[in-house]
Amino acid sequence: MLKDRYDLALTTASAAARDAYVEASGLALTFYPGALEAYDRAIAADPGFALAHAGKAQVLLRQGDVQGARAALAAAKDLAAGVSEREASHIAFFDLVFAGEIEAALSALYAHLAAWPRDALVVASAANPNGLIGGSGQLGQKQRIAALMDSLAPAYGDDFWFVSYHAMSLSEDGQLALARKKIEQSVAANPNNAHGAHGVAHICYESGDLETARAFLSSWLATYPREGFFHGHLSWHLSLFEIQAGNWTEASRLYRDAIALDRHSGGPQQKVSDGAAFLWRAELAGHPRDAEAWRALHAFARQALPRPGNGLADLHVVLAQAVMQDESSADARARQIEALAQAGRYPSGSYLPALARGFAAFEGGDYSGAIEALAPLAGQNERIGGSRAQHDLIDFTLLSACLRANRMDDARKLLGVRRPGASGVPVLGVAAL
Repeated sequence: MLKDRYDLALTTASAAARDAYVEASGLALTFYPGALEAYDRAIAADPGFALAHAGKAQVLLRQGDVQGARAALAAAKDLAAGVSEREASHIAFFDLVFAGEIEAALSALYAHLAAWPRDALVVASAANPNGLIGGSGQLGQKQRIAALMDSLAPAYGDDFWFVSYHAMSLSEDGQLALARKKIEQSVAANPNNAHGAHGVAHICYESGDLETARAFLSSWLATYPREGFFHGHLSWHLSLFEIQAGNWTEASRLYRDAIALDRHSGGPQQKVSDGAAFLWRAELAGHPRDAEAWRALHAFARQALPRPGNGLADLHVVLAQAVMQDESSADARARQIEALAQAGRYPSGSYLPALARGFAAFEGGDYSGAIEALAPLAGQNERIGGSRAQHDLIDFTLLSACLRANRMDDARKLLGVRRPGASGVPVLGVAAL
């Protein structure tokens, strides 16, 4: 029987289909271009190859082609009757994820990985900061992801891809020394892995290693394909380091070259999240507003993300609405989120509407109102998914509100509870503290 890279059996008699599937999955896992085309080659060689359709569905969803992703997954489900138990479980798991059945998907995840720990595509969908566990709306998820990766580590050994994911999970859980050791091991084994570069960015951010991050990312991005899914996001990471270094000229160039809507390589959610985060954090650091960029981002979000769904992306839609003073759209989105939460289909519940009120107050110059809205939410950032680096946008906004309201003692308290070792705080006025 033919097997994949992780020695898992595949229900196909075509060696060509197997080879294309292995290539496609490797590209999908490392975020290099060509995965979709390779899955199509696998399907062309064996149209009944269910897992190739399922893999294609995951790539399409990542790129924002929801209709195409659902069609590909439906094709996989139609073929699932003749597959192995592992492949049937794989397809059923992704069916739950696509349907937004979070609790059922979490149960299926742990059961599936207990039986088949080396199903890397399932691990990848669950263990990144904005994956299934990250998007569960639960507190303590950083520890849960790290614990899951610890439990799976014996099944993978020194596999470079797994080690890069493991390193990232440890970094998010605050285990920086071990995370750094693992990410160095992964990058040395195979530098052509966008998750390896991503892990370096996060570990350097969490440990305040500014110069290492700038040197590494500048060099690594020079050889990563511009159409690679993570080119825009890793450029965003580099731009944060440049802002922190006081190099606004380079940060601004990175935005125009790789983060702006017409240059970003990611899907709609990533475009909105990275673009809005850059623009907002630049302003917190004291740089001028790019009104034209905000208008374009707001218009794109209205078209590409008209309804709430992903907490992290919705956070950044909320920012664009606040900047553009689009109160009617903000109110409508808040009502939609509340309705979804009541139906059990929005894991973070009322957290994001409460957060939105704080951002709207901040944007309107009501800094006391912003503090009143944001301060009670401190410590709950995990509920929307995403990384600690992305959560800093929320914390920095609260800090800026304290500074602008001249509540210096509150600002000092916020700095006092900041996680040890993390990168600097590029917020205008913080030097006074």
